[in-house]
Formats: sequence, C-alpha cells, structure tokens
Amino acid sequence: ENCTKPLWDKRLQFSRNNSIFQQNVPLNLICPRGLKPPFPKVICAKELQQVISEKLVYEHAWWGKNKSAWTRIEGVIQCIAILKVGLGNFQISSTSIKLNWTCRFPGTCQDMRAMCRLAESSSRLCEAEEVKGEEILHGQEGTFTCSSLQPFTNYSVTISLPSSTVLFSWLFRTEETVPDKPEQLWLDRSSGSLRWKALPSCKGEIIGYQLNITVRSARDTGFLEMERLQVNGSITEHQLPEHDPGNSYMVSIQGLTAAGAGAASLWEFQTNSSDILHPLDFSCHSIHVISPSQGTAVLPLRPITSEGVREHQLVVATTHNGSVIKSTCLGQPQPSNNSQQPFNVSQQPSAYVAAVLNLTGPINFMLGNGTHGQGYHNTALQPGQDYMALLRLVRRSPQSEKFTCVCYSFSV
Repeated sequence: ENCTKPLWDKRLQFSRNNSIFQQNVPLNLICPRGLKPPFPKVICAKELQQVISEKLVYEHAWWGKNKSAWTRIEGVIQCIAILKVGLGNFQISSTSIKLNWTCRFPGTCQDMRAMCRLAESSSRLCEAEEVKGEEILHGQEGTFTCSSLQPFTNYSVTISLPSSTVLFSWLFRTEETVPDKPEQLWLDRSSGSLRWKALPSCKGEIIGYQLNITVRSARDTGFLEMERLQVNGSITEHQLPEHDPGNSYMVSIQGLTAAGAGAASLWEFQTNSSDILHPLDFSCHSIHVISPSQGTAVLPLRPITSEGVREHQLVVATTHNGSVIKSTCLGQPQPSNNSQQPFNVSQQPSAYVAAVLNLTGPINFMLGNGTHGQGYHNTALQPGQDYMALLRLVRRSPQSEKFTCVCYSFSV
C-alpha cells in the first residue's frame, strides 16, 4: 500500500519526484538555495488509528528525521530561511545601518559574508561615494553595521554563504538630516524680489525655506522691522515689502527637511542702484519732555502703518543697551497687572508692556502715569534709571510673523 504526496510547502522537493511513495522508504527533502527543510529526511509509515467493530483501522503518517531521532510530523512543514534577520530590530540613522542576525541551522552559516553597497543616490544632483562595508560573520548570531554612510541615500545590504548563496538581501534608505545652507541669494531689483537657488534633496526632502528679514530705514534711524516666515520647498523667491529707497536689509535663509532647519546663509544689501553697501546706524529717538518728580515722560507717537486701525504695544525696557533692541522687539510679553511683567526671553533686561494703543493718528502719550489698560500697567518711571521704549506692531499669518518697532530712549 502506497502513500500519497502530502500538501506541504510547494517549494519543498522530494528526492523522488513522484506523487505516490512506497511505505517505509526514506526520502530526502530539498529546499531552494538559502532555505532548508526542518527535516532533511522523511518517511511514510502505516499507523494504527483506531479499532472499529473489532477491525483495525490504519492510516498513513509522515515522520521526519533530524539528526538521529525520528519525529512524527504534525501539520504542514515549510522551507525555513537559514538566516533570520529581525526586520523590527533595524537601527537606521542618517549615517549608519545596523541589523541583528541569527543562524537557525548551526553549522551551515560558517564564514558568511555581509556587504553594504551604494544602491542609488536620492537625486542626480547629489554625489554619493561608494562604501566598502564588508565583514565576515562568525558564530550563530551577531550584529552587522554599515557606517560612514550618506544621509537620505539608498544602500543594499547582502549576506551570503561562501558558495555565493544569498541568505539575505534588502534595500535601505538612510534617515534625513538637516540640509546644507543655500549658497546663492540675490535681489532682483527690477521686481523687488529676493531670489535664491533651490537646494537639492541630498540630505533630505526640502519641504520649505525659513527666512528672517530685518529692515532698517534710511529716513528713520529708530525704525526696525523683522519678519520671520516659512515658504514651501518649491518656492525660490519672496517679494520684499515696499520701503523707502536706501533701506538696509539683512536676510538669513535656511533650508528645511523633516530633520529640521540647516545652517543659515546671511546676506545684507540696500534698495538702491548701487552695489556698494552703506551701513545704516540704528539709534533711538531722544525724548526731552521728562518729569523725574512725577516719574513720567511724554512720547510723540504715530501709527506705524497706514493700513487702518492697528493695535500697537508700547514696550518699555530699563536699559540704553542697543544690542537688546532686536530681542526686545521680538519678545513675547504676557498680560499682567504687575508693575513690571518680564518678557519670556532670558537674555533681556527687565521689560514690560506699558500700554496697548489703537492708534489712528499722532498722539503725545504720557508714559508712567500709572494708568491700567487691558491687563497692562503704565507704571511710574524710576528716577536715575535709563529707559528704552519701543512702539511695536505685530502682524501674524499662518506662514509668517512681522514685528515692526520704533525706538525711543531717555533717562529720568
């Protein structure tokens, strides 16, 4: 009585390519290269299953031999990969690939060779050097690491036997890192647009550009405007706001990837026909109407913009140090009824918001008269103290923040 071929893994091959096999005749099992059967030898044998009406009922059962012992085979058997690489245990950074491996069949993984090779760069504009990551693996388990790789680049990792049988092959992409700084930045004087050369996606997909633009006025030395904005990665120009001829611009631009912002390129220029840069001095407007006994000073204020009624803040700092003007203008005050509410900027001296004003035209504002308004306190000025006051206008949109300040300085 013969045995029929079991419905096991289709990749399994018997030493005799038949559909029917004789009982008690050992057969060899063979798998494709890189795989092994759980039992190199199998045999079909008659086995008593039960007794029905005093009759013996037999069925065929398959047994497998591994090393020296025969084991009854339960269920379906399949070809098994010789090498196990934990896909969930990959550690990939922007410069390295690390993976753990385990040999499932001791004695078959001697002198395995692991190689790491450049597959392709992320862009034709990116030059990626070939790597020479190669290692002979020993033992039953271990770790293979490809190092000194380039970010955002595809690499293939292959582990093979000395017979060139490939046990593992996988394509990896290293993680992104921050991009290089933009190298080309210029002003298109005919259109008033700031332009730059697009960054290639060599260290990561360029998802945007971050710009910081500082404007100083040629006509008003106490005027300072700073804009922080982010544009899409496909955009390579930004229309500058209209200002008086001869204004000074300082621009920093950074590329953005998922890993963050890269190094900034800095550029300074003026909106005149000359390519020669004439540095503009920044100095606060002097205040002369001061009453030390009452702790007040009169500031001649006018709206920063003509775009209708806008909420202006009057920010006061106890200093004459001009180096803190930028940080004070960009600071984030918090509403409070305290006499002096510090900004959330640790580098600044004590600063507070004295008033919030909806300016529609020029006014003479009495600083230090002790009035309260919208949670802010116009506290009395202290005799013997140096002060700097900034009339500040903040405009925000989903993509940008613009801070415009006019500076006044005085001593009480």
